[in-house]
Amino acid sequence: MKDLTVGNEAKLIFRFALPMVFGNLLQQMYHFVDSVIVGRFIGKEALAALGASSPIFYALIAFIIGIGSGATIVISQYFGAKEIEKVKRAIDTIFIFLFWASIVITAVGISFSEEIFTLLHVDEEVIPMATSYFNVFMLGMIAFFGFSATSSVLRGLGDSMTPLYFMMIATVINIVLDIVFIVIFDWGIEGVALATVIAQSSAFISGAIYLTHKHQIISFNIFQFKFDKELFIKSIKIGLPTGFQQTFVALGIMALIRIVNNFDTDALAAYTAASRIDALAAMPALNLASALSAFVGQNLGANKIERIKKGLKATLGMAWSLSLIVMLIVIFFGDNIMRLFTTDTNVIDYGNNYLVIVSSFYMIFSTMFVIHGTLRGAGATLIPMFITLFSLWIIRIPFAVFLSKHFGINGIWWAIPIGWTMGLIGSIIYYFSGKWKSKRVIT
Repeated sequence: MKDLTVGNEAKLIFRFALPMVFGNLLQQMYHFVDSVIVGRFIGKEALAALGASSPIFYALIAFIIGIGSGATIVISQYFGAKEIEKVKRAIDTIFIFLFWASIVITAVGISFSEEIFTLLHVDEEVIPMATSYFNVFMLGMIAFFGFSATSSVLRGLGDSMTPLYFMMIATVINIVLDIVFIVIFDWGIEGVALATVIAQSSAFISGAIYLTHKHQIISFNIFQFKFDKELFIKSIKIGLPTGFQQTFVALGIMALIRIVNNFDTDALAAYTAASRIDALAAMPALNLASALSAFVGQNLGANKIERIKKGLKATLGMAWSLSLIVMLIVIFFGDNIMRLFTTDTNVIDYGNNYLVIVSSFYMIFSTMFVIHGTLRGAGATLIPMFITLFSLWIIRIPFAVFLSKHFGINGIWWAIPIGWTMGLIGSIIYYFSGKWKSKRVIT
């Protein structure tokens, strides 16, 4: 555990974020490897199936993850205030909630998967593969939520290193099983999903064993967990806006997929590959924002407002530097990276255009997310929710429809940074209003 209320702000945030960056890069890496193996050994139709499945999975889990983020903020602020008993009860509560949520989501996802793919206008040749992949993948929901909750709780307590170790285990297992199931056993796209489920389960089981025997605050014993209604309501109040925000973002991605599907399978395959690269590129900024949230939560709990301002400035500087480096790499080498996924020239051209357009605005993206990290850490999640919904549903989606009619598939790509820009403007206005300072949990 790490106390973030004392010490140099920049060093604390950087050291806290670094394990998260590596951990999430590893997590994205096995999605990246999945896509490379699928594109190379199964084909572009299977690559498109992965792309069609991802936003549906995200839509199903987004609301629950948002609620979980509220619990993380509660844990962080109580830990900053040194109220350890409430920290323990909050941890128990979020684990109980996520367990039952995973059961419900698995049942809903498997029951309606084929209908959802049809609703998105996925090509008929892609739907069977997408449904098979998705249904197997959904069987790992308990492990996914369990490991996500464990990682989030540890980060709320200032421990960002331990989740990294277990993510390393999951990544190695996933890559090895991808090769075994696809290249050697020829199990097709279901093998990719099964590899991911086994990898996530391994990470969760390893984390549970560690928590049970090693951690000072958390004892992972499901028979001793106690649900605290009061702390759950606090988590709901903070996490509900984020939950709605994440859900509407996920639905927005599904709407974007629906627009992409107005073109052809090549376009969806290109979007799948390019978005995998994009996710890797965006990860440093996202994790710096997550580290800043924990930093803000603890310091607001300790009533240290000036440290929050210094932490924000330091995080922006780091995020801008990393965004510039990543942008240059993606612009100059995006074409070569796309060739890892496929040899199809149409898919490569579509994907490279996406990368050049979107990566040019990474600094705007990173600034928006760092500011949102500050607001989330303070518990001010309602206004950022409205800002996100506005930038997505009022700006990005309508622009994607309009521009795609006039500029083809590139019009969809341009709509993404236009939405980011509007979101950043709204975030800056709300931050400088100062109203977020009054949203803390501890009173």
